[in-house]
Amino acid sequence: MLAALLRRVERLAVWLAGAGAAIIVVQMLWISYGVFMRYVMSRPDGTVTEATALLLFPAAFLGLAFALKEDAYPKVTFLPDALGPRGRRRLEILNLLLMIVVGGFFSIAAVDATMRSFASGASSEILLWPRYLFWAPGALALVVFTFYVALKLAVLLTSHEPRPDSQPAQRG
Repeated sequence: MLAALLRRVERLAVWLAGAGAAIIVVQMLWISYGVFMRYVMSRPDGTVTEATALLLFPAAFLGLAFALKEDAYPKVTFLPDALGPRGRRRLEILNLLLMIVVGGFFSIAAVDATMRSFASGASSEILLWPRYLFWAPGALALVVFTFYVALKLAVLLTSHEPRPDSQPAQRG
């Protein structure tokens, strides 16, 4: 059951990362349009800066769960390499717990900001687009990331703890 839920969340992570990639393509095209209008047509478009800035928040967070799925976060490996299997497992548990705390904090903040911007009817300054439309994808991505980390922790905690190595690690 836990493994099936983990696979579904991983599939959702791929879709969220794809949405983030699509947002980046839209930003690229919009910025290219803005550069063309400013330097070729000599008619700068004020909406370009605001629109691409508003799209930064969702684009920044939509790939979080996918990066975790692909183990793509930067790591310092000298400590895990020096530890045995039990030590590596405990370090992974600590790492996942820290991700839950940080992801949970940002999830709460993003969901709160989404709900407040929806309730207030706040809109962007130039385009007058509702702000919650820009907060919602990032908030969703942060909630999915935190849930995914919690699932990975649950899988790790329910798996068998590795036996200590029979031979000490080679030192070079």
